[in-house]
Amino acid sequence: MVFEIPAFLLPSPARILRDSVAEADTLGWHTLATLKTVFLGFLASVVISLPLAVLITSSKRMANTIYPILVLTQSIPKVALAPILVILLGTNELPRIVVTFLVAFFPLVIAVATGLSSVPDDLVELGRSYRGSRWQMLTRIRLPYAVPMIFSGLKVAVTLSVVGAVVAEFVNADAGLGYFIISSTAFFETGLAYAALIILSLMGIVLFQIVVVAERVLFPWSPANTDPVSR
Repeated sequence: MVFEIPAFLLPSPARILRDSVAEADTLGWHTLATLKTVFLGFLASVVISLPLAVLITSSKRMANTIYPILVLTQSIPKVALAPILVILLGTNELPRIVVTFLVAFFPLVIAVATGLSSVPDDLVELGRSYRGSRWQMLTRIRLPYAVPMIFSGLKVAVTLSVVGAVVAEFVNADAGLGYFIISSTAFFETGLAYAALIILSLMGIVLFQIVVVAERVLFPWSPANTDPVSR
């Protein structure tokens, strides 16, 4: 207001709120579309990352085989890959889910693998002295010890899932907040674009806190629950 900046360049908070209320139904619909993509991409990253991390930590040969492939998948820019995925998979939601998965799963794999590999040797030797099988060692020693690292990876992955979903929606979508931002700025509806940006920020914060609460409820003994940063 002081510098008389045009609303189409930088709308005031009151303008953003007014535009949000006027288009509340549309914003809600696009928010649900983005949430669906985020949830499916994040779920895919969890389902694939956990067993992949177990394979990586099972032997040095497996680690040397899988790690280069993981690095290769991360060296490809997702914005450049998204149009190719549209050609391969079609103009549906699947390419968006795949892009979201590719953005989110790498830090989760690394976090889980690091947690599984950081078990103290004396705990491993204790399990062996009781003739624990490989499965028992994994479920009773390695996984419980890796819980803080696993949830650290989940917190990063769930926030990156929001980023991945929006990147995918920029390339191929007919719904979602990323698509809504593109269409709003094309018609100089900057207030709506800022509203979508704020919703995306709040979405990332809420999803992050959901993972924090899940860790507290499911694993109250986790050392991370005493960390003030996680509170």
